[in-house]
Amino acid sequence: MKLSTLKNYLVQMEQLQFDLPNNTSIPAHFHITEVGKVDKTFIDCGGTLRSELKIGLQLWYSVDTDHRLSAQKLLSILNMAEDQLDLPNAEIEVEYQAESIGKYGLGFVEDENGARFKLLNTQTTCLAEDQCSITEAKEQVTFQTMGTSSNTCAPGSGCC
Repeated sequence: MKLSTLKNYLVQMEQLQFDLPNNTSIPAHFHITEVGKVDKTFIDCGGTLRSELKIGLQLWYSVDTDHRLSAQKLLSILNMAEDQLDLPNAEIEVEYQAESIGKYGLGFVEDENGARFKLLNTQTTCLAEDQCSITEAKEQVTFQTMGTSSNTCAPGSGCC
């Protein structure tokens, strides 16, 4: 989700709710502890110089159960950050403390349970697959299971 989309949702919302990928809700007394411009410049495993620019939001909660961040307050924080940090309309990346600090994408869900944001799992990948000789994973076959399939190797079939 990009910053402009997040802001458009916030205008329409009264209460904020964020759900983890496993559909459990982050406690309602969470804080947004930082909004930042995350500018990452790096060299991938193939030697190509790359850069990424994202908007970082850090969610955190503690024992302050009386705290409630409204959608309008978050919108005002984002507007201030947009002006002071010269934020572009970039993708949102959310940091949240689970077993370790997790980095998530941001989605939006609206159903019979109401409107809420959903943290989306992110994945690593090789960015230079064409240079690293990465091939598709092959199906693991054992001698015990080879003869149980209808796709067994028949003499003259060319499979062996």
